[in-house]
Amino acid sequence: MRIDVLSIFPSYFDGLTLSLLGKAQSAGILDLRVRDLREWTSDRHRTVDDTPYGGGAGMVMKPEPWGLALDELASSSAEATRTAAAQTRPTIIFPSPAGEVFTQATARDLSTRDHLIFGCGRYEGIDERVFEYAASLGEVRLVSLGDYVLNGGEVATMAMIEAIGRLIPGVVGNPESLVEESHEDGLLEYPSYTKPSVWRDRSVPEVLLSGNHAVIASWRREQQLERTRRRRPDLLPEDDA
Repeated sequence: MRIDVLSIFPSYFDGLTLSLLGKAQSAGILDLRVRDLREWTSDRHRTVDDTPYGGGAGMVMKPEPWGLALDELASSSAEATRTAAAQTRPTIIFPSPAGEVFTQATARDLSTRDHLIFGCGRYEGIDERVFEYAASLGEVRLVSLGDYVLNGGEVATMAMIEAIGRLIPGVVGNPESLVEESHEDGLLEYPSYTKPSVWRDRSVPEVLLSGNHAVIASWRREQQLERTRRRRPDLLPEDDA
């Protein structure tokens, strides 16, 4: 998978060179490219924002740099797939508190795409016409991490790339570890334990020491339901709540 990121603070993403995603990039499984939006400005101050029409506080990101940047990245996506049986258009994601809520299902869906482009807004946001124009180049998704506001789209983009990237085949060493995680089946994950069996007078549940895998599986399922019922009852169907 190829992921392009547009930001005026590209150094935010240095952490994505570490751990599993860093290894995936070294192995050629993930092609992650972070670009500075100011590369597509033409004035000596490299201006990316201006005052909003209609008045109001703050600044709005100008459409010109975004249009030029998206043109270049979308055209490179088309070039890369020119010999493919079906040319794929990029999926263009803008983190936004006004967007759809990002979930594990969203991450799994996006992990199947060939090319993702993330556009990190700042200030009071991006000129609305950018989203309209981007839709002519690819599928546009405005996505929110939750009902709160961040200073910009970088933190949200990093979280989404982490969640999406680990679902790409070959990124996580043991793919079976992905199956039983929180939210994969609509429930929270069961509690986990390791050695020693007793730590500071707290013992590992006896069932996990039994060696009876059927009983352990049943216990873990019960724990998933109980934990979800207690912490996130909104995830349960009414019959199980």
